[in-house]
Amino acid sequence: MRLKGIFSTSIAIATGLIVLAGYFLALPLLINLRVVILNWAVILAAFAVWIGVVNLFAVHAQKFRQKKAGRFYSLVLVVSMLVTLIIGLVTGPQSKLMTGVFNMVQLPIEASLMAVLAVSLTYASARLLRRVDMLSILFLGTAMLVLLGTAPLPFIGEIPLLSDLIRPFIAQVLAAAGARGILIGVALGILTTGLRILFGVDRPYGGK
Repeated sequence: MRLKGIFSTSIAIATGLIVLAGYFLALPLLINLRVVILNWAVILAAFAVWIGVVNLFAVHAQKFRQKKAGRFYSLVLVVSMLVTLIIGLVTGPQSKLMTGVFNMVQLPIEASLMAVLAVSLTYASARLLRRVDMLSILFLGTAMLVLLGTAPLPFIGEIPLLSDLIRPFIAQVLAAAGARGILIGVALGILTTGLRILFGVDRPYGGK
């Protein structure tokens, strides 16, 4: 068991160092090894996605067979998965039929979910006013400004100052700055985790 942990740790560290060195050293051997390893990673990721899809299909098919609560939605999911898979395999992912399925089914569902999310966030922010403080008022006010500046009002249309100046400033300056800060924090966390794995401190691949 000890030998297995040392072996898996050595492979993980060596693989990470080869890929990392392939980005900084212009050596043909390192570059080729990096490309090969990344291609292997893409193949493994594709198999992982496929296993997840098969598991999802099996879970909902079993749920429908056992007549559990919500089995109708499980049936809709299973049938939709099979129909989409057959259309994609027969006509190809870039065909007009597949594009039409995406534009007429997937896209409206995603838009509806985003609309529900916007309303839910606005309702949640309104409930925050039960404990009146500066942060809850600021959150609700910002959400209302963005909503009014994005969606035109009936019989009125766009509000000039709000749509042209305030909403773009909130979305493109304040929100973008916050999103970039979050992404920088995520990148630093990934970098720290990667370094800990490269140095053998963390061993999520089974090493002790």
